[in-house]
Amino acid sequence: MQRIANLLVVQDGKVLLMKKPRRGWYVAPGGKMESGESIIEAATREFKEETNATPVNVHLKGIYTMIIKEEEQVVDEWMLFTFVSKEIIGTPLEENREGKLEWHPIESLHHLPMAEGDRNNLLFACKEKGIQYGTFEYTSDYELLNETLQTSREQL
Repeated sequence: MQRIANLLVVQDGKVLLMKKPRRGWYVAPGGKMESGESIIEAATREFKEETNATPVNVHLKGIYTMIIKEEEQVVDEWMLFTFVSKEIIGTPLEENREGKLEWHPIESLHHLPMAEGDRNNLLFACKEKGIQYGTFEYTSDYELLNETLQTSREQL
């Protein structure tokens, strides 16, 4: 099973997103974990590689299972670990080999083109306390079939 880590920067009421050229969808910078890497190391490394900036005080916000189905058959499955940071060091690139980087108001997450599971987890990452866990089931065209979400909030 593939493991993916992404990182959403929330700064001054805006989020840093990458617009992928293939579908024109927005995502948080991130990518595949390398062998032996922790999830936070992967999220930080991928963010630095894709933005040329360094996130500060990175926190885990979500752990998700993503499933692609054709009819009732599972054809692909991966784990997604979503992190958030409220500060970066450096100025992000405008574009990289993966897509264009753009700052958007947090509220734009409600309507920008993206996978619905990404919309749900990015909104949670920048607006809610705690950690979200979930499973998103999609068609092979990324139409959301089903989602199951749970949240834990630390009670100290």
